[in-house]
Amino acid sequence: MIQHQIEQKLREALAPSYLKVLNESYMHNVPEGSESHFKVIVVSDEFEGKRLIARHRAINNILAEELSDHIHALAIHTYTETEWQALDAEQVPLSPNCMGGGKG
Repeated sequence: MIQHQIEQKLREALAPSYLKVLNESYMHNVPEGSESHFKVIVVSDEFEGKRLIARHRAINNILAEELSDHIHALAIHTYTETEWQALDAEQVPLSPNCMGGGKG
């Protein structure tokens, strides 16, 4: 299961204080049960002092295998503990609609 792989790899690499991996494939025009569209919310001290692009590159590097073979879309939301504490969880952006076609 791809979702489990994503969770395991991110936990091992980043030791997050908060991690949420959402399979959003059901929102897209893909076969039922697909694991191709994900959203990750990661809160980790590893992001301290790093710009957003460096945080995203870190996630992309950790999940390089999954991104090359299984994942069509990955929404990445990264925070330090301080940023997360200041954020209302409802402020985490919604994932954009898939450009490959909507649910029919």
